[in-house]
Amino acid sequence: MLDIKFLRANPEIVKENIKKKFQDEKLVLVDEVIELDKEFREAKSRADYLRSQRNSISKQIGGLMAKGQKEEAEAAKAQVTSMAQEMAELEAKEEVLEGEIRKRMLVIPNIIDPSVPIGKDDSENVEVERFGEPVVPDYEIPYHIDIMERLHGVDLDSARKTSGSGFYYLCGDIARLHSAILSYARDFMINKGFTYYIPPFMIHGDVVTGVMSFSEMENMMYKIEGEDLYLIGTSEHSMIGKFIDTILDEKSLPQALTSYSPCFRKEVGAHGIEERGVYRIHQFEKQEMVVVCKPEDSAEWFEKMYHYTVEFFRSLDIPVRSLECCSGDLADLKVKSIDVEAWSPRQQKYFEVGSCSNLGDAQARRLGIRIKGEGKNYFAHTLNNTVVAPPRMLIAFLENNLNPDGSVRIPEPLRMYMGGKDLIKA
Repeated sequence: MLDIKFLRANPEIVKENIKKKFQDEKLVLVDEVIELDKEFREAKSRADYLRSQRNSISKQIGGLMAKGQKEEAEAAKAQVTSMAQEMAELEAKEEVLEGEIRKRMLVIPNIIDPSVPIGKDDSENVEVERFGEPVVPDYEIPYHIDIMERLHGVDLDSARKTSGSGFYYLCGDIARLHSAILSYARDFMINKGFTYYIPPFMIHGDVVTGVMSFSEMENMMYKIEGEDLYLIGTSEHSMIGKFIDTILDEKSLPQALTSYSPCFRKEVGAHGIEERGVYRIHQFEKQEMVVVCKPEDSAEWFEKMYHYTVEFFRSLDIPVRSLECCSGDLADLKVKSIDVEAWSPRQQKYFEVGSCSNLGDAQARRLGIRIKGEGKNYFAHTLNNTVVAPPRMLIAFLENNLNPDGSVRIPEPLRMYMGGKDLIKA
């Protein structure tokens, strides 16, 4: 959410930013906010004046009564009563106007970084760099579910009976591999100096609206019926929410956190939740990284964070590339975002396995996350990035580590989590 003072002083900059995000339907919101804000400040100014006058007149009433000037005192009382009634009306008006302003401010997009490429959608995202040599072997790479089934590692039919499409049972060595990857990711991030967390898997509605836009919430979040609780779509939600209404000491920053959680997503509008696949699913597990820092440090942390994901995947012999999200592909709260994509030898193309985002002070402003500075407090910057999210990551892992005989090689970093195994065989 933008600072209302910034919008008031720079309406044309805000409108230009909306145009860069190809959301012209929101242009009218800027003028509406300015008009509502003017009404709000006028009502507040009038209420403040009346409050001052009422206090002054109230002090005079006692003196008038003491002098025996009863009529004058009664007239003053009537004036105070009239002022109180007008003040009550103005305060009610302020509350309504404040709500209307906030409703619009929540959907006006954040100001994007000048370095963000301008484009309408993800087809115009820009490749930044490749890491590792993408290889297409001279033997067939089967569909990932076929690989898993040959290794007796997945049961989609039973999951369809218990839960429907978009769910799965993992079993045997594939299930163990899934857990090994998460355990390795946990230790990988701890070794980078991040503090490990297991957060709540449900959060209140005010946290949801603090960490994401309404459209994202509608498309992603599962609500617990009859309660003010939502299942998290990523542990970023809980981890940023942890700081709600907090004033942080500058000396405590940066806060570099890594968290494990299951994640639950509706995947509304994601056509083709594959009947026989684990690429786009309703339930998965993820290791996340979150940073809360001073504004001047967020650009440096952004670079560090997505490179940690690159390093993680390369340590498992998976070629990846980084892809900068264009303006039209950025969620409204984001200042800048880079996707990490893994190489698929079967499809002979890259696919998304993680996303790193700098949200500036947007989440902090919504949630009230401040830093105690010299003289005055100011809003923190927040960033998040996927370390790894199996079982999607398993697709890249299995394809890139598949041997000609159908066995799967286990890279050295995972072997200690796999009981010393260096190979998965049928």
